[in-house]
Amino acid sequence: MAHKLLGEIMIQAGWIDEEKLNKALKFQQQQGCLIGESLVKLHYATEEQVAMALGKQLSIPYASKENQILNPEKSQGLEKVIPEKFARENAVIPLFIENNVLAVAMTDPTNIMMIDNIKLVCGMEIQPFISTRAQILKVIDAFFQGQTNLIDRVLDKGREAGGKNETSDADVITPDGKLDLDKVIIGESKGAQSIKLVNAIMKQAISERTSDIHLEKFDEKVSLRLRIDGVLYERSAPPTDLVEAMISRVKILSKLDISERRLPQDGSFSIKYQNRIIEIRVSVCPTVFGEKLVMRILDRGSVELNVKIIGFEQRQMDDFLKAASAPNGLIFLTGPTGSGKTTTLNAVLNTIKSPELNIMTLEDPVEIKMEGISQVQVKPAIGLTMASGLRSFLRQDPDVILVGEVRDNETAEACLKAAMTGHLVLSTLHTNSALEAIPRLIDMGIEKYLLASTLLCLAAQRLVRQLCPSCKVPYRPSQAEIDQFAAESMLDPLPDLTKMTFYKAAGCPKCNNMGYKGRKAIYEVYFNTEAMKRIIYKDADVQKIAVEAAKSGAWNLRASGWRKVFAGITSVDDMMSVTVTER
Repeated sequence: MAHKLLGEIMIQAGWIDEEKLNKALKFQQQQGCLIGESLVKLHYATEEQVAMALGKQLSIPYASKENQILNPEKSQGLEKVIPEKFARENAVIPLFIENNVLAVAMTDPTNIMMIDNIKLVCGMEIQPFISTRAQILKVIDAFFQGQTNLIDRVLDKGREAGGKNETSDADVITPDGKLDLDKVIIGESKGAQSIKLVNAIMKQAISERTSDIHLEKFDEKVSLRLRIDGVLYERSAPPTDLVEAMISRVKILSKLDISERRLPQDGSFSIKYQNRIIEIRVSVCPTVFGEKLVMRILDRGSVELNVKIIGFEQRQMDDFLKAASAPNGLIFLTGPTGSGKTTTLNAVLNTIKSPELNIMTLEDPVEIKMEGISQVQVKPAIGLTMASGLRSFLRQDPDVILVGEVRDNETAEACLKAAMTGHLVLSTLHTNSALEAIPRLIDMGIEKYLLASTLLCLAAQRLVRQLCPSCKVPYRPSQAEIDQFAAESMLDPLPDLTKMTFYKAAGCPKCNNMGYKGRKAIYEVYFNTEAMKRIIYKDADVQKIAVEAAKSGAWNLRASGWRKVFAGITSVDDMMSVTVTER
């Protein structure tokens, strides 16, 4: 019996229509790719939808975290059946063993050669499941994540060897200049103790979802701290006599001046780790006890640019995307450094991008590289500033422009002119709340009547830590917490307050005994209504605008935080630490 065509299956499922299929078929002929790849590249369908359709076409089960199939059995020793290196290189993950048959999730179950290779590796018959590459690699990260403390292991070996054993590490630099972290750690490559320690710190930091590594020397001690989910945690510190060598090692990788120890220096380098490229931003600053090193980890592979999962409530997402679908106007997202503004704006761009739109970004620096979008990094030293870059953008026939940050009057005016001449402009500001962006922009020289007519949406965000689902503890909230929830959540109608359950952090091996695992954004989103426009035009009174926004159904950051607490996503303490009440 002949299989149904993939396009036919996807039309029947309601994921695409005939018009999109015909466009995808033309694109397929031009690009010489598979129809599934064509649909994904044109943003007509997701990788998950294509994988599900292929599963139906081939009568092969679809595996995902949602349907609980992409969840390897922990008690069957599967990590010994298929080695981690093989799993990563081929995007396959063992799921379970039954009657000497190994169930394996893979991206292409029609690849007979791959299935034969897996048979040779494990010595069993294979039952294939289909999944997406992104989902498989994410599960591989969790499944093979070692429990051994790499930093302690290297420190122990160094003590045994007396800290000697100096050799070159040239063999672990790839031809394009990237440090191959898999090779130096997994291969137990010999090298200087300082080199091994730097590599071990980076690998452990990435496995612990670290955003920043802090290494600094004090009078009588050394401090090594990792920032995980926004909080700094101490880790085993290297010996005092190795700190300078470790900082020199990072300087060499970053192409900085190792002889300069009196002035701050900034640089960057890239590493290859687990089949993905990770960028490391480096900052070295002189202190009274020596240089302090901070390394920021920009792991694009760990960022999922999906507006449905980053933290928006449904009403907020609808309002933001309604503004982002407008042909022209201004959208501003506010929040402190490190609150996830770049991720949110890139997720929005990832949602609206299509071959019909010319999207350009001007950033400092470009942190998330995206296919199908022209991204430019500002270089003030040669005259490429936000304002000058934005003026040149207008000659590039853009539809949507993302400006990394509005810092001065010149940039604010350039954004306004772009919005007034038929372009959609998205940008960020540093203000405590979304509505405070209005007086800030007016102070920058934007006329109230122009702001009222061009402003589409204002939003603010913060990040709250997510409670570990494996160990969070339910409890009956106190009367004070119930009263505060009722007063600040802005829910209408309120849930039954007598039956409410909140959760607090505990700690288990799955979250490294932190009680939290990952972060989620909370937002306040204000779509600029006609009533709000009239207030901005008249006197731009923030309190009046807030009252009018509440009438239209919008709510503030604290109310969003209470919604996350009520849903069991975060704790009251963590939510309170990142939000403030409206005065």
